[in-house]
Amino acid sequence: MKLLVTGSEGFIGQNLLVRLRESGNEVLTFSRCDGDAKLPNLIAHADFVFHLAGVNRPRDVSEYAAGNAELTRKLVQLLAQRRDAAIPVVLTSSTQAQFDNPYGRSKRHAEQALADYARATGALVYVYRLPKVFGKWCRPNYNSVVATFCHYVARDLPITVHDPAARLSLVYIDDVVEEFIRVARKHGNEPSDGIEGSFREVAPVYTTTVGDLAAAIRSFRQSRDSLTTERVGSGLMRGLYSTYVSHLPPEAFAYEIPKHADPRGEFAEVLKTPDCGQFSYFTAHPGVTRGGHYHHTKTEKFLVIRGKARFRFRHLLTGDFSEIVTSGDSPRIVETAPGWAHDITNIGDTEMIVMLWANELFDRDRPDTVDAKV
Repeated sequence: MKLLVTGSEGFIGQNLLVRLRESGNEVLTFSRCDGDAKLPNLIAHADFVFHLAGVNRPRDVSEYAAGNAELTRKLVQLLAQRRDAAIPVVLTSSTQAQFDNPYGRSKRHAEQALADYARATGALVYVYRLPKVFGKWCRPNYNSVVATFCHYVARDLPITVHDPAARLSLVYIDDVVEEFIRVARKHGNEPSDGIEGSFREVAPVYTTTVGDLAAAIRSFRQSRDSLTTERVGSGLMRGLYSTYVSHLPPEAFAYEIPKHADPRGEFAEVLKTPDCGQFSYFTAHPGVTRGGHYHHTKTEKFLVIRGKARFRFRHLLTGDFSEIVTSGDSPRIVETAPGWAHDITNIGDTEMIVMLWANELFDRDRPDTVDAKV
């Protein structure tokens, strides 16, 4: 199947192109750099059209009609001339289409042109009135507050929040692209949406405020100093953090963390979480023993990355003793249990490197760490 993407050099278009090509699809492209004369040949060979091209930041308001409504009319006129098939079309519209302003009217007229095409030909059409889309490769200082905030904060530049309570509706670029690809794969089995007033949605739609958005993005920058990450594994924060990192300049890809050294070796905290503990690493010279304490509640997981280690354990009440030897040659997690004194000794001939996870953040006032010989 040959897929035509108009607006291929735009934010959504670039993300969609990469995903389509990953799957081995043959992709035809049309962008604002191409003249309209290129369209007939592209339309003649396309089996499916993603019509993403449009104007949202013109130099003159008259460009709205030309770049949104008129271009869509040209597109569907060419599609209607195809006698071999009724070609499906995905159209990216905007939630602004419901408002009576130049941009909204131009988008609404584009929707109408597509609906007319569907009724005349029986083609399947999919109209998406998208809220603000955010993600990697979105231009700052254009029409995305997310991209602008990420770009500035990633460079330690100030951002301005005029109305912290202003509401925002957002969709993440990967969810948009995933929805478009899904529709292209199964378009032949779905009913037509080509009637005026019928629109498809990309889910999930995230709602937030400008103030909360600014605070979240600032927190990503601050996490490099505090070493405490936000909950960035799912939902809106996942997408925002990915977007923020994508705006880092290459020279800011790396950052330093504090490291503490003494005659035994080195220790450094790597990453802290709000409620899932923290990660660190330490080294030990040959013959050095670390630990020699117990915990009431805290638990830990040790992984020897390099070298050879002997873990010793003693139960505080029964005096039961246990010993485990592990090395970086055979990755093995060793877990400490509350109520057992424990230590770790480098029994190899080279420096030992050990990763450590503790289930809670270290609290100097309540360390839950009591010295005890094993």
